Amino acid sequence: MSSAFVVRVAEDAADREACFAVRKAVFVVEQRVPEDIEYDAYDAGALHVLAVREDGLPLGTGRLLYGEEAAAKTGGDLGVGSLGRLAVTRDARGLGVGVALVRAIEDAARARGLSAVDLHAQTHATGFYERLGYEAYGPEFPDAGIPHRAMRRAL
Repeated sequence: MSSAFVVRVAEDAADREACFAVRKAVFVVEQRVPEDIEYDAYDAGALHVLAVREDGLPLGTGRLLYGEEAAAKTGGDLGVGSLGRLAVTRDARGLGVGVALVRAIEDAARARGLSAVDLHAQTHATGFYERLGYEAYGPEFPDAGIPHRAMRRAL
């Protein structure tokens, strides 16, 4: 597989559908997250990012919640965004797609005047986020039956 890809904000319905297709492949099919909880009311107002290969094949996605939509996930701090639904297709793992998606979400958060980004990482992925400057806080908790830790990075 070619390692050339671009990351962009999902601007139209086709991009949004590509984001949802990646999430379905990773979370619903691979990790067996029930489809009815994978997609939520936050999707409509979130900023979604999409990584695509040169030929247009979707490789990964993630979303940023900010403002009131993020408050429930960030302890009510409107200056903190919430990174979530980060997913990279099986074939694209190890190509730097996840790092590029996180950095694109952080850039979008900075552009909106946010001072930090929170996320809920699957515990097996905490090392990935720690390498990107995130610090875990609070106890482990289950989400969709998968152990998670809350993490934050100041921007």
